[in-house]
Amino acid sequence: MLTVQIINKSRHPLPAYATGLSAGMDIRANLPEPIRLEPLQRCLVPTGLYMALPAGFEAQIRPRSGLALKKGITVLNSPGTIDADYRGEVCIILVNLSAEPFVVEDGERIAQMVIARHEQAAWEEVEVLDETERGAGGFGHTGKK
Repeated sequence: MLTVQIINKSRHPLPAYATGLSAGMDIRANLPEPIRLEPLQRCLVPTGLYMALPAGFEAQIRPRSGLALKKGITVLNSPGTIDADYRGEVCIILVNLSAEPFVVEDGERIAQMVIARHEQAAWEEVEVLDETERGAGGFGHTGKK
């Protein structure tokens, strides 16, 4: 189990896994008053959380499937990345993709966070890339199946 240092300045519990096999933890809004999100409007929602991830890890912020399906609310820059050297408040960029206004309430579960290991790459410039069966095919080149 990975240990992550966290400061909770919100009035809400720390993010937690809902089940023993959950990949993501729900993140809650920490608001002095509700935020009304009109259709196609976006906003930055504070969480009151500050953390220090170990080197080689990031926190990915993803939409909650229930909010996306039922209300059309999603994370705009999905997945959002929180780098290991960031020490500011974790804030979530929400967007309302529905035709109806949506009110974000204090303590509401607005996104999920996945802690993930990552690598940093070093570039090696070459003149030619190796051949593969796929080659340069992309963007639906295999057709419908």
